Amino acid sequence: MEDMQEILEDFLVEAFELVEQIDHDLVELESNPEDLELLNRIFRVAHTVKGSSSFLNFDVLTKLTHHMEDVLNKARHGELKITPDIMDVVLESIDRMKTLLNSIRDNGNDTAIGMDIEPICSKLTAISEGEAPTSSSPSEKKEENNEIKKEEKQEPESSLESDIDVNKLSDSEVEAEIERLLKVRKAEDQARRAQKKQNSAASVSPNKSANAQTDTQAEKKVPVSGSSGASMDQTIRVEVKRLDHLMNLIGELVLGKNRLLKIYDDVEERYEGEKFLEELNQVVSQLSIITTDVQLAVMKTRMQPIAKVFNKFPRVVRDLSRELGKQIELEITGEETELDKSIVEEIGDPIMHMIRNSCDHGVEDPATRLAAGKPEKGIVQLKAYNEGNHIVVEITDDGKGLDANALKYKAIEKNLITEREADQMTDKEAFALIFKPGFSTAAKVTNVSGRGVGMDVVKTNIEKLNGVIEIDSEVGVGSTFKLKIPLTLAIIQSLLVGTQEEFYAIPLASVLETVRVPIDDIYTIEGKNVLRLRDEVLSLVRLSDVFGVKQVLESGDQTYVVVIGVAESKLGIIVDTLVGQEEIVIKSMGDYLQNITGIAGATIRGDGRVTLIIDVAAMMDIAKEIKVDIKAQLESNVKKVKEKPSDYKVLIVDDSKMDRTLMQKALESLGVSLIEATNGVEALNIVKSGEHDIDAMLIDIEMPRMDGYTLAGEIRKYSKYRSLPLIAVTSRTSKTDRLRGVEVGMTEYITKPYSPEYLENVVRKNLKLG
Repeated sequence: MEDMQEILEDFLVEAFELVEQIDHDLVELESNPEDLELLNRIFRVAHTVKGSSSFLNFDVLTKLTHHMEDVLNKARHGELKITPDIMDVVLESIDRMKTLLNSIRDNGNDTAIGMDIEPICSKLTAISEGEAPTSSSPSEKKEENNEIKKEEKQEPESSLESDIDVNKLSDSEVEAEIERLLKVRKAEDQARRAQKKQNSAASVSPNKSANAQTDTQAEKKVPVSGSSGASMDQTIRVEVKRLDHLMNLIGELVLGKNRLLKIYDDVEERYEGEKFLEELNQVVSQLSIITTDVQLAVMKTRMQPIAKVFNKFPRVVRDLSRELGKQIELEITGEETELDKSIVEEIGDPIMHMIRNSCDHGVEDPATRLAAGKPEKGIVQLKAYNEGNHIVVEITDDGKGLDANALKYKAIEKNLITEREADQMTDKEAFALIFKPGFSTAAKVTNVSGRGVGMDVVKTNIEKLNGVIEIDSEVGVGSTFKLKIPLTLAIIQSLLVGTQEEFYAIPLASVLETVRVPIDDIYTIEGKNVLRLRDEVLSLVRLSDVFGVKQVLESGDQTYVVVIGVAESKLGIIVDTLVGQEEIVIKSMGDYLQNITGIAGATIRGDGRVTLIIDVAAMMDIAKEIKVDIKAQLESNVKKVKEKPSDYKVLIVDDSKMDRTLMQKALESLGVSLIEATNGVEALNIVKSGEHDIDAMLIDIEMPRMDGYTLAGEIRKYSKYRSLPLIAVTSRTSKTDRLRGVEVGMTEYITKPYSPEYLENVVRKNLKLG
């Protein structure tokens, strides 16, 4: 009995505090009826009072607050607009609620004063069913219909005018029509000039002749559309700064588009089946298409043909062949391929180095070629073509090719690799040795090569452009160097990944594949983690170890591996989640943060959060120094066996103190440890901190800052908590609410009011306490 009195007192204190606040909120709502946050706050007051009064069997108050809740719920979902008439009814119901609370305080019940709430409940029901007057909407609809009809009437007229066009005339008829128009215009001009002579003074004559000359020029420009003067007007000079500024604005537009698409996905999930979704989908889709078209159009204004770079290489090859005493012919194809101006300026030097390399190291001298059964003249092919959102530049020669064993021997000689590393190398990895600083196969230093500076510079410059280099070679046949470069540096495709609670963007051009593997397939050799992927042994590193992300959340039995590659090097990156592919806009990190190793820049994602973009080449260098035994670390994090009820921890999440007290009292006999949180955000922080090993959660649905549905969804994102019992305890009883609870991952759904024994049994079952 004393317990019930204590609960009743808690209820009254909480209810009067809420009602006091609701008075202030309603006054503010009257002046700001569109304020959604205010509506939600008022709705939560009615919802909380209804839930508590229902538990305490105050039926009159429960009925009144239930009808109020219906009206406020429709208002906050935009299905009902708060008008002065509706506000009058809501305020009246609030006054009735205060009177009932006073009755409960004075008499211990809500029936002693004999209040009749049927009239006010009927008014609230009428409002929630849409019977409130909405006088403005029919007239607005009529006006809209009239405007549509007017537009439809105007369209045929304009189409009739456009039908009478030169498109239907033959060439001779067009010429005749032009001649006729010129004669009419000439006659009008002559008549006008004659009139001016009669009415004007002689001093005006120079101006008249000037005007006549201008008119004649104008006449000539109209009919002769194919003249050289008109073609000159087809192009204008624009400062590069203006194009850069325009590209930046397009980048912001793409970010806005991504944000809108994310919001639409959230709205679609929340309001599934609503009529407005189809209309919203059409608008969002159209805006997305237009944004992409504008982006491509602006990118094209910055495009230049790669011929600007290619055109200087025939002379370079000719001079090199004379200097080296070789016969070399350069064949160029695809010079009309276009790419961004900034990349055209950067790509020249790397291609120059590679062509010089092909001429010096690739193509043999005439005598050697003849002895090998080849033509005296060597061929170097320079080819460019588009491949998706990238441009590929290939430099191919029919020379002696690359000898993998010779390259390994030379690298060991220069102390660039060990003999053991050489033995484990594939031919492709051996080819990549030519990109190491200081490496050269030239027998002597010449003006052309031999200093070991060239190919490493090529690799560095291409990686700065977010590009990759591939080498394919066969001894005695020749070599092919393939450069793959993005069309633009401002906007790229990326793979978004998550590690713990952090998210990173990996340039998609560097991603070779993604796989999901069991943790047991990961082995540790000399402190390095490796994975056997098909017929290849792949080095592994955890992304959280690369960037020092705190290991808060455990991984499950399976993990995701993103296989990345730069040149011939490959690396497997272990991540916790794969978010998906997304078009991102590269933003500078600013002066203070721009030199962070492993980070190429940042972007703003669709949800508004900043995500760092990984510098793949730098990260691969960092990964070489990391030695963490992943399997041993996971085994050390195995949960301790819980032997007694007090070892189990249950987190109670509810914004109502009274409801938390009720749940505590119901679980006292169970003997488990209880932790409290007043809202979803606080609960999520407790879970993620790792300070408590939570075994089950009791979650209210309607809470400030973060509701129960969102909290459950956030918790289920982490594999560690996939099987954590989440028990909803709420007064929301509809089928829709229950279905949504199941969708977000609720294990059980308990509706208020409930008996303490029932709650205890549900918790006991989920904790498997027997």
